[in-house]
Amino acid sequence: MAERAASDPEPSTASSGAKPARAVQRIGRWLRAEPFLSLVLAALIGFAGAYCAIGFRELYLAFQTVAFGTDADSLIAAIGDLPAWQIVAAPTAGGLLVGLFYRYLMPGRRPQGVADVMEFAAFRAGRMDWRAGLGAALGSAASIGTGASVGREGPVIHLGASLASFIGRRLALSRAQMVTLLGCGVAAAISASFNAPIAGVFFALEVVIGHYALSAFAPIVIASVTGAIIARIHFGDFPAFIIPDRAIVSFFEFPAFLLLGLACGLAAIVFLRSVELTRDVVARVPAPVWSKPAAGGLIVGIIALAFPHVLGVGYGTTDAALRELIPFWTLVALLVAKTAATAVSLGTGFGGGVFSPSLFMGAMLGGAFGIVASGVFPEHSSGHGVYTLVGMGAVAGCVLGAPISTTLIVFEMTGDYAITIAVMVGVAVASPLTQALHGRSFFEWQLLVRGITIRGGRERGLLDAIHVSDLMSETVATVASGADMARVREQLLRAPYGQVFVLDDEERPRGTITLGDLSSYAFDTSDDDRLTAGEVARPNPAVIRAGENIDKALAQMLEAGEEHLGVLEDGPGGRLVGVVHEVDVTLAYNRALMDARREERGER
Repeated sequence: MAERAASDPEPSTASSGAKPARAVQRIGRWLRAEPFLSLVLAALIGFAGAYCAIGFRELYLAFQTVAFGTDADSLIAAIGDLPAWQIVAAPTAGGLLVGLFYRYLMPGRRPQGVADVMEFAAFRAGRMDWRAGLGAALGSAASIGTGASVGREGPVIHLGASLASFIGRRLALSRAQMVTLLGCGVAAAISASFNAPIAGVFFALEVVIGHYALSAFAPIVIASVTGAIIARIHFGDFPAFIIPDRAIVSFFEFPAFLLLGLACGLAAIVFLRSVELTRDVVARVPAPVWSKPAAGGLIVGIIALAFPHVLGVGYGTTDAALRELIPFWTLVALLVAKTAATAVSLGTGFGGGVFSPSLFMGAMLGGAFGIVASGVFPEHSSGHGVYTLVGMGAVAGCVLGAPISTTLIVFEMTGDYAITIAVMVGVAVASPLTQALHGRSFFEWQLLVRGITIRGGRERGLLDAIHVSDLMSETVATVASGADMARVREQLLRAPYGQVFVLDDEERPRGTITLGDLSSYAFDTSDDDRLTAGEVARPNPAVIRAGENIDKALAQMLEAGEEHLGVLEDGPGGRLVGVVHEVDVTLAYNRALMDARREERGER
């Protein structure tokens, strides 16, 4: 009795500990059964995503205070009195810190951002690692705070998506709901960062989700609006940039906006290729990977001695360009300096995004172009501040591969339809030019470096989720390599698909035999005493690992001209564990494509 009494509390404790888990599972079932409840969850994600943006801002400003002695949003206004050694030392030391952090503490040992969110949405059912999300935010905050020429929006997007994924995984949501939840986190982050809820919605749909089905649209709208409300409570109802009143003076300016669009497309291509070239050069340098951000920080610091505007996100300088406070040659010089500093920062391994740098570069280019255009046709000029806005939208739209979202950001910042039309014209010219001459956005390039192409990825994401092991049959006819012909004939008669696998002593496939392979030996038994299965088998059988997906299985069948693939166990052994048939793979493939179509239409 004493023993029983002592053990009584344990089941009670276990039972009480299981109650929260059961409650979470019950909520997940409700969400799967009642799509309307997902709007409540979307509001929660919007709330959390907004505080991710707020918290990240405070985090990188804390690093900035240590590095430069100021927590001001506009770094350029506060570092004029700093000694030259500190301007160079801060990004150099920051690069060393970031490099060591990624090497020893960061999952994957590299920065993460928007491209990773796209990958997880397309290929991994939205299941992100929350630890990688926190690590990426910390690494990017250190990068920005110590002066790297990178943006803050990408890390916030990644952090918001990671948090959304964590909640979705706890609730055991379906793939479609998980991806929608990722979009909610992304929309809330954009909305809170720019005070632009409409742009937040369309960025999530345009870049991450890849479709505009109502099942995704409604929750993302709720999350984005919630994020904007939280940001306005904390910072007031102000956009990311304070823009003076502007207006289009004459519609004769639109040919100039077309030309500016061409210039922006070329500028975006130069920037994208600069990042690619820098990365390739840095990858060939025989030095530890963790040391390369420090070298990049040194270069950025040297550039900052002449142009301190390149440090950090650069919103102060972008604001000055919008207010027409920067002269022509300074605009041109800052365009070149920012392009170089950002390419070095990203190419050497700093964490951070490209949203802010692309807006900066667009502002410099647009402002410089506007000064020239206003000088040539002063009576038809709206002032070069309008050209600055067009340049911001056009360059950012090309770099990010998000022309709709960037146009909407400008619209929400200005509230002016005529200026928004001018931005649309610039984006409409710049984006096709970039695609034609370069072929990919910054995020698509990041994925391509890792051997991933996102186009068509949402359909392949469903295909990747179905493995060969899910479809294979363990009923497979086999014979040993030394088996006689009588045994081979016996197994062929029993083989459901008329094919026998020949195995070695360790049960690894060394060949296959069909009735056609036997040829004259099929009915001639005169040589049975001297022939073995290994001698008559076709060598190099078509096989696939159990962990591979059906997309690869179908491709392998088409390449080999086989209707059946032997299935090998995962790992070094290579033992035959089953067979997968073309008819089963084709049915599963078609079923997955139909599921993808239904998901895009918003069907459950």
